[in-house]
Amino acid sequence: MTDTPFVRPDMKAFLDGLAAMGGPSMADMTLDHARASYGALHAMADRPARDLAVIKDLTCAGPGGDINLRLYDAREDRDPGPVITFYHGGGFVIGDLDTHNALCTEIAAQMDLPVVAVDYRRAPEAPFPAAIDDCEAATRWVASSPDALGREATGIITIGDSAGGTATIAVSQLLAKDPAAVPVVLQVPIFPATNDPAASASFAQFGEGYVLTQAAMTMFREAYAADPDDPRGTPILGDHAAAPPTILVTASLDPIRDSGRDYAKALIDAGADVTFIEMKGVTHSFCNLRQAVPSTQGDVERIFAAMKLALAA
Repeated sequence: MTDTPFVRPDMKAFLDGLAAMGGPSMADMTLDHARASYGALHAMADRPARDLAVIKDLTCAGPGGDINLRLYDAREDRDPGPVITFYHGGGFVIGDLDTHNALCTEIAAQMDLPVVAVDYRRAPEAPFPAAIDDCEAATRWVASSPDALGREATGIITIGDSAGGTATIAVSQLLAKDPAAVPVVLQVPIFPATNDPAASASFAQFGEGYVLTQAAMTMFREAYAADPDDPRGTPILGDHAAAPPTILVTASLDPIRDSGRDYAKALIDAGADVTFIEMKGVTHSFCNLRQAVPSTQGDVERIFAAMKLALAA
């Protein structure tokens, strides 16, 4: 018998509220409805965006046309230093710059570093590997475009949640093999999918009733159509010995939790520099639930503290 998992009181209240709302599951929605529902959930559940000195939309050239970017910075003027590139979650299908706008303002304010969020192409309109190609191209642009960006990057920090966590690892692996103008000095994958989670214990235990569902993951997988033998789609197949210093974050109530744990083990076995943090009693997407589940603000700040410590080493 499976032990009853620990669920924080504020997380349980949120989950109970979602269950009481009812309505169709995301897998039963049209694509437009699913995207709108995801945006509405974040708008309702996340803290308001912070005011920053700079929030500016930009573009860079990509393999499928121009890529939309958004620059966040707490300072108008910035000396050369690390630049954070952020890749949003949403299964490579439903997220965008706006769904993660509040989180990006939080990262920029608390880290006191510029953040460039990447609006990569989404499936099913642009299936695998379009999203990874765009994230890689945008990151290379950030590394080599100080005039256009208005800031000079001395190093890149890759970070993202969920699908964006997967992209974080994939981009870091690509830039390890073919370096950009400046190195990746830290990667921060947050609840990433690094392999097929369907056979894992966490997928079975938390695949219903814990925000991210098995049905939604199936929808994302079919739309994105990643090649399971390609490290860009299955990053656990990549070269872990070449990984940059890593802050790897999972959530204990997440159906893809074990996929993140598997990646942590692969990094450790390869001798990589890794800090593994599992947030207890919270679900997938906790980074975007900071208003509805107030304790998750502390989880986000714990990630920032780990990042600062790693950068100071």
